[in-house]
This record gives sequence, structure tokens and C-alpha cells, in this order.
Amino acid sequence: MSGAARDREARENGVMSIEGYAADWLIRQRDFEGWTDADQTAFDKWLAASLSHRIAYVRLQAAWSYADRLVALRPSDTESLRSDWIRPVLTGIAATCGVIAIVGLAIKIFFASHAGEETYATPVGGHQIIELADASRVELNTDTVVRTAVDSGRRTVWLDKGEALFQIKHDPAHPFVVMAGNRRITDLGTEFTVRRDSARFEVALLSGRAWVDRVNDSNETSSALLKPGDVAIVTVDRMSITRASAKVLADSLGWRSGVVVFNRTTLSDAVAELNRYNEHKLVIVDPVVARIAIGGTFNVRNVEAFADIAKHAIGLHVEDRGEETVISR
Repeated sequence: MSGAARDREARENGVMSIEGYAADWLIRQRDFEGWTDADQTAFDKWLAASLSHRIAYVRLQAAWSYADRLVALRPSDTESLRSDWIRPVLTGIAATCGVIAIVGLAIKIFFASHAGEETYATPVGGHQIIELADASRVELNTDTVVRTAVDSGRRTVWLDKGEALFQIKHDPAHPFVVMAGNRRITDLGTEFTVRRDSARFEVALLSGRAWVDRVNDSNETSSALLKPGDVAIVTVDRMSITRASAKVLADSLGWRSGVVVFNRTTLSDAVAELNRYNEHKLVIVDPVVARIAIGGTFNVRNVEAFADIAKHAIGLHVEDRGEETVISR
């Protein structure tokens, strides 16, 4: 039985170690063509379930990067690494990283690939402003994770999930780059927002110019130069660009003041937006109700006010069920 088959069997039987799961996720992600939206959703849930999951995954990322560097030094006939070989190697490295007495090499590998990186995260409903060393600012919205590497030699930020506003100090000699999955946004004197979830990410340009492309892909259909008012919506296999008015863009930044602005927004979309900011969730169980349009400005944390409007202004039935509020006819 191959290593991959053994891991699948272990996963199905619920006996795989944390490091085994992390290795399995990492290998499946490397095969990007086979990575689906459902895979990303399941991975995000696994990663968020435990700090130990995140630690194991980060260690394996560092180990894989190191393995890639080693392979680059070997003859061409050994440059192709099979997943059933690399998985136990990575798992072993990750396990070794957990043993203090023998972590010297692993720590060197980790910090060599993460030197100068800082991680910032906001909880559900959170909001944070980061002042970077180059005088750029990153403003984080709810449930957002970014990693930054900003120094004299590079200016890179990775948006792992969530939404952020970037106000960039332009430096032609050192472009500012935001990574979201395998997509890259390069600053050309820019203020823009990036929002990323499991299925897609969205870039809205407020001022300046920005170049959006896909890493290691020169195909012109995978890249675009954005100008103010452009909104790029990017999925795994395509990118589309629409135009937004100054008012729409301003409304989209309401979260900076703790509000969301709806304009003929369906109740289903409005509820989905408010749920980003709250542990107590709003639920719509009726598809007819879901299509009702609503407008107005709402406090992102006041789901009770939204439910009251649904009940008294629209005439819907609202029921509090502990961890969620159900809206129906």
C-alpha cells in the first residue's frame, strides 16, 4: 500500500496524527489543479479548530520549502518528488520539531524561511490598524489573518483570510506586494482593499494603480492593471473586473467605522455580511424571505436591531434559538 493510500485509510479511520493531517493538506494544496472550493472550506475549518493544527501546518510548510531547496541541488532525474515519499519525511520533520532536545536544525529552517515575518489576526468582530516599517498602513477587518515581511529588502504581505485596507507608501525601487493564495497584487502607488474567503478574493482599487496577476503564470487573461473604481473578483480559474462608483466604494469601507451599508441588498446577502462580525448568527430558512431587498446603515455588532427591523418593518417572524436567530415568514 502506498503512503498516500495508507494516509487516506488512516484519515477514514480517524487515527491519523495531527502532523499526518497537516502533511496531507499540504500535499493536496501543492496539486493546485485538483484543489476545490470544498477542499479550501474543509482546510480552513481544520486549521481554525486548534492552535496545534496551525503550528503543525506552518512547520511543514517550512520543511517543504527546505526540501525544495535541496531538490534544486540534485540531478534532474531526482527533481520529481512523489507525495507517498515526501509525506512521511515531512511528518517526521514536523514531529521532530516538537521535541525540544533535537529541534536545532528545524528551528534554523523555520526562521530562515520566516525571517522578519510578523503575523496579525483579528477575532470575529475585531478591527486593527497596523503601521508598517515603510510607513504603509494595513487596516484589518473582522476575522482576518495577515503575515507581513517589510524591511529594507522586501515589502510583502500575505492575506491568509479575511479583509484588509492597504494604504501603501509608494517606492518604485521596492514594490509592495500582497499575496492572496496564488494571486499577487503589486502596488503602483495605491490604496486598495482585498477580501479573501474560501472560494474567491476581491480587490477594490480606491486610488493609484495596482497590477493583479497569478504567480508563475504569464497568461494575459490571468493578469490585469487596475485603475480607481475597478473591482477585480478572482476565483481559482478566472478573473472578472467591474466598475464601482465612489459612493459604492465608500460604503464598502463602512466597516472601518463599525457599520455596513446595504442598498437594495437581499436579506440573504445582508445576513451573510452581518454574520462575518458576530458569533451569534442570523439564519434565513425561507428562500422567499431570502430574496427580500433591504437598505440602510447597520451597526455590525447589533444583530438585535437588524432582527427588530425584519420583524417590525418587514413583518417577518423572528425567533431567538440561543446561538442563532431564525428569520422566516
